[in-house]
Order: sequence, then C-alpha cells, then structure tokens
Amino acid sequence: MNEKQKLQIIVHCEEYDKWQRTIEGLGYIKYKLPMIDAYVLEVDKAGLEHVRSMHGLLSMEMDTHITAQMNRVGDIIESHWAHEHKYHGKGVGVAVVDTGIALHKDFTEGGSRVAAFKDFINHRTDPYDDNGHGTHVAGIIGGNGFSSKGKYKGVAPECNFIGVKVLDHRGDGNISDVLAGLQWIIDNRKKYNIRVVNISVGTSSKDNLDENSLLVQGVNAVWDNGIVVVVAAGNNGPGPMSISTPGISRKVITVGSSDDNITAEVFGSGRSKDYSGRGPTPFCIKKPDIVAPGSNIISCNISRYSTRTRNGEVRLSASDAPMMYTVKSGTSMATPVVSGAIALLLAVHPELTNRDVKLRLRSCAVDLGQHWEKQGWGLLNIKKLLE
Repeated sequence: MNEKQKLQIIVHCEEYDKWQRTIEGLGYIKYKLPMIDAYVLEVDKAGLEHVRSMHGLLSMEMDTHITAQMNRVGDIIESHWAHEHKYHGKGVGVAVVDTGIALHKDFTEGGSRVAAFKDFINHRTDPYDDNGHGTHVAGIIGGNGFSSKGKYKGVAPECNFIGVKVLDHRGDGNISDVLAGLQWIIDNRKKYNIRVVNISVGTSSKDNLDENSLLVQGVNAVWDNGIVVVVAAGNNGPGPMSISTPGISRKVITVGSSDDNITAEVFGSGRSKDYSGRGPTPFCIKKPDIVAPGSNIISCNISRYSTRTRNGEVRLSASDAPMMYTVKSGTSMATPVVSGAIALLLAVHPELTNRDVKLRLRSCAVDLGQHWEKQGWGLLNIKKLLE
C-alpha cells in the first residue's frame, strides 16, 4: 500500500472527549459520532499504525463498503438465470407470517397477487402493513420489480401472497397470535394453494428454546400438513446455540445470512456484525440448514402511496415514487430469498413434498468453506436447484 494512500477507519474511544485533540493530529476527521463514542478518520499507513498502537481505544475497524443488494442477490444466488428461463413461481401460494402486507405496485401491477389477507392484530379485512417488515419480506419473495423497472425484482415474481398479520406496528406480537395464524394457514392451505410459509419472526426467550415449546409445535404441525416451512435463524449470533425459536425445530428449513461479515443495520438490533444465529440448537441439532444473502437488501417499502379509489384501485402519486423501496438487513431478509426459490421449484415440480424440497436444497447448496454452525449446507443456488 502506498504510504500516502488514505484509508477510512472507525475509532471507538473509551473517553470520547479526551481523545479528540490527539485524534485530530492523526488525520482528517470525517465524522464525529458521539452517540457511539467514535470518530471516522481518514489516515495514511503511518497514521493507521499509530492508531493501532494507542492505548485506551475500545476498538478500531476499517470502514467497510456496503451495497444495497436486491439487484445483486440475483447474481449471488443465480435467480436471474431462472427468470431468463421463464421460471417465475406462477400460482404458488406463499404465506408471509409477519407485520402484514401493503398493496405495493410490485404486488398489484398486472393484477393483484395478494390472494388472501388475515389480520390477527387489528382484525381488518383489507391488506395493509403498519410496520413495513412484512412488505419488505414479501418483496424479496416475489415483488415483480414494476416500480424499479425490474431492478429490484424478487425471486419468484409471479407467486401469490397470503398475508398473515401476527405482529403489530412495532414489529411485536404474541406467540398465541402466531399460533392462530399458523392454524389459519393449515385450515386454508388448499383454498389458496399455500405451499410455502415464510416466518421471518421469532423469539430468543429461554422459555421457548425447547423442542417441545408451543411455537416449535406450531411450525411442526404446519410441516406435518405438507407445507414447506422456512424460518429465520435469528440475529443473535455469533455465539453457539444462538438460533432463535422456531428455527430450532428439526423439521423446518432454518435460514442464516451468508453475508453477515459486514456491519449492517439489522432489524431490532441496531448496527451489527456477525449477527446471524449459529447452531447447534440446545438439543444438538445442526442448524442453520442453509444460508442466503441478508445484509443491505433493497425491497418494497410501505409509504404514503397506499390510497384507494372508490372502485378499489390502488394509486401512487409521483412524489412518493422514491419511497417505493428501502434497505433492511438480517436473517429476516435471507429467509424470503429461500422461500422465493422454493416457490420457483414448486411451480416447476408441484409434485414435490416438503421433505423432497429440503433434500433438494441440501444437495444443491454451495459449500462456502465455513463451519457448519455458520453456513449449514451452504449457500442457496437456484440454478442448481432447478436444473
């Protein structure tokens, strides 16, 4: 590295004000971040070594470049290949157990693909999302990219959505509501051709880290009714046994984030690194099962556009167009990538059972050379899955 080449580093100081004058002499202070007792500093190689030798620093990190990804996910998992070969998940019902689902243009343009909506929080009948998490998840599964001219297309852009609202506007909820939602899915699976259930929610309460907990029993019951259940590994890594419930179930497909090595704004956790839940479970079951991209994912946003005309048409004003997408990170975002891939597979091979799907994912995953407790079988690859 050239001695004069400038590097960006983030320096966390034990006594923020005490170090300011010293740090000003090391390089150019780009940002002052008293909220986390840190400075963003531009330094040359000599300055970098000086900072490393200083005592009293909590930590120093190299600034990391991040990229908002839904358009990159297609390259990583090869979903672009599927779309080029006309695999779009048409007609497969995917239930999204979450904060709800907004009638985003990427779900309604060309005909609404929100086939059903059930609200266990406010008991409303029309689809809505007062948090945004569920809509973001749904966009990853199967947004058609209409509002971005295809740039932020989901994995299965012709699948159908069944929105099951079990979390409130804060993203919080009760296990009882989740269980009621799962029961509704079982009761209505044939009516809406529900083949996949995406659960990007969970709990790390010690009371529920048991294979006999009610939440695990609930997802197992859905699985036993022939539905593929895809669950987030949770954002409590990187320690062992940090898989959240219901991801500890040995039946369901538990998804971790393949790219949690970068610092990202993770849902419910602030800025985190190495956040993806690691196995094994408390009962020594190997988890996660598979990993997919989950950091800095661009997908559908709830905004002020969701207004109805008298005939039920959803309209968007031009001033709201920049609000159509947003960035989120976490295993909540990795999970719908896998759910979308499964929708593609089941559209081509509707005869496959949930066990068949799980075995096929295992055989087609790409080994990343990481420990099992981080990567499971490996990285999702849609081309291999469909070929």
